[in-house]
Amino acid sequence: MIGPGKYDDLCTYVREQSGVTDKGGTIVIVIGGNKGSGFSVQADYQTTFHLADILEDIVKQLRADVAG
Repeated sequence: MIGPGKYDDLCTYVREQSGVTDKGGTIVIVIGGNKGSGFSVQADYQTTFHLADILEDIVKQLRADVAG
């Protein structure tokens, strides 16, 4: 889905506070929040294009961490 997510305001806050400007981006994933579970992404085109690969790398790291 293109357009604001239910946690877009929080994603904006994280992006601004982390200093991300024209390159890169932020992803906010909320599980069981006050608006329900959901996510928001704010990223430049290049980051968005590679987002699936970035998330797959994160999944691999999470699985390795859980496995100990």
